[in-house]
Amino acid sequence: MPDGSAHAGYLGVARSLSGRRWRERAADADIVRRHQMALGLSEPLARALASRNVSEDAGADYLRPTMKASFPDPSSFLDMDRAAAILINALTDDRPMVVFADYDVDGASSAAQLVRWFRAMGKNLPIYVPDRMTEGYGPSPAAFRRLRNEGAELVVTVDCGAAAYDAIACAAEIGLEVVVIDHHLMRDDPPACAALVNPNRPGCNSGQGMLAAAGVTFVLLAALNREARRRGLFAERSEPDIRRWLDLAALGAVCDVTALTGFNRALTAQGLKVMSSWANPGLKSLMEIAKASGAATTFHAGFILGPRINAGGRIGRSDLGARLLSTDDPQEAHSLATELDALNASRKQVEQAVQDEAVRLIDHASNQDDAPLILVSADDWHPGVIGIVAGRLRERYRKPVIVVGVDRAANVGKGSGRSQPGVNLGRAVQAAYDEGLLLSGGGHAMAAGLSVRPELLPELREFLCEHTAAESATATAEDALDIDALLTTAGADRGLYAEFQQLAPFGPGNAEPVFALADVRVERPMALRGGHVRVTLTDRSGGKLKAVAWRAEDTAAGRRLMAEGGTVHVAGRLRPDDWQGRNSVELEIDDVADMRREG
Repeated sequence: MPDGSAHAGYLGVARSLSGRRWRERAADADIVRRHQMALGLSEPLARALASRNVSEDAGADYLRPTMKASFPDPSSFLDMDRAAAILINALTDDRPMVVFADYDVDGASSAAQLVRWFRAMGKNLPIYVPDRMTEGYGPSPAAFRRLRNEGAELVVTVDCGAAAYDAIACAAEIGLEVVVIDHHLMRDDPPACAALVNPNRPGCNSGQGMLAAAGVTFVLLAALNREARRRGLFAERSEPDIRRWLDLAALGAVCDVTALTGFNRALTAQGLKVMSSWANPGLKSLMEIAKASGAATTFHAGFILGPRINAGGRIGRSDLGARLLSTDDPQEAHSLATELDALNASRKQVEQAVQDEAVRLIDHASNQDDAPLILVSADDWHPGVIGIVAGRLRERYRKPVIVVGVDRAANVGKGSGRSQPGVNLGRAVQAAYDEGLLLSGGGHAMAAGLSVRPELLPELREFLCEHTAAESATATAEDALDIDALLTTAGADRGLYAEFQQLAPFGPGNAEPVFALADVRVERPMALRGGHVRVTLTDRSGGKLKAVAWRAEDTAAGRRLMAEGGTVHVAGRLRPDDWQGRNSVELEIDDVADMRREG
């Protein structure tokens, strides 16, 4: 039996080649047995379900989540009824309206939902998305003045606006009414807009703080239908069936990396089913251009569709994603998808160049090895990719990372950070702002953004390291890879993959199952373009399992895989392998442990 003790680690792995301890996911044995009996599950699957804190009476709903069982009362959201009334008034009065969206997937999918609902009601809404480079995040006084001068009377902000105090104050001065639909953390005193719907707003009792803006917008559509029904607006027209736009709500939930629990889990599960019909011309075109197919999964949403939609906001035109998701014209959808796919390819090149330079700077810095936080900066790093790079570096170095691109002409550095579980990076950045070290800054526990004068970067690094030292030490000590089950290469097949897919959709709050293989031999290692490593794993069971470690060639794990010889323990996630008609699986390697080098 594998040793799962807290001291030794699962399979005896106290320190893998990534520096993590392995541990078996904890599960109550009694609940495991009850899941087995009540739901007819195998012991490994029942254990995985119990380890995700799913109680005995919640198992069936968890495996088959429905909107009916979990849809919240829209009125439970503070200001939701008021927002719906304002928007229906604007519809019936035919007031000039604009949707103001953030430039990421969540903003685009939120905007597209509103545009599609109003289109179904006979009103076309224009979309305004600020330029990431010249306007920054969210509403600004300049943008609101421009919209007012162009005739807008009402602006609905989606995935932004909850912290736009100056812009909303300006809107009041120029006679522009503003309704905010957001989900970001905010202060106790909201900006003085006409209505502000945000489940993370202090005083909101909806209990839906895990929702992305796209999820909040979907609940708003239900509130709009209810208000329009109350006023008799469907006497002579069909009520919009909002379920057809669940694909957009799910896309925002996945790409904004929200916790897939409760209603958000049901919304995502049902939304992926709607997405699988590929009825949205924009999503269908993106899939075709990416040469992807099949039923939609969180992988499609997060790794095929999301990066391409985001590419417009990162290094291209910021409104491309929202336009793509809003259009019903197949030709326009194809044109937009082609442009976004090309931008995504360019984004990858820019991102890789920034990442390579950042790794070189970090590995040659004398003060980074023992630091609780890494802050790396250089001139002219593109602000559209620094967040992605920060996430990659966080995975590589297993500690919080902030990447800052410095614009010398403007004398400002723009930074984006990603944190390690247990280290509240947003709070540290807010403290730095309160200390006067930043021009702006904010975020949440796992991600933050900031702007800073370049000359203050050394002082900022010192402050953040001091501020995160205690949390980082605890996080490092507790950094572990949770294992769901032990496999053999012969036992890793499509049947096992399908069985554990009953737990999908996967994401924060419902981690994708991680499987360990013990004492496997690495055969036919091959370095692929992009720094990936592909291998074949064998063990005493007689099976062979194809495996790949992404972006691992220059890591300790990648070097060990390329070296062959001896045996290692490997942990990762199963993926379907349908190449040339196969009905098999491969392992996406997450970690490697070499027991000869353990400790």
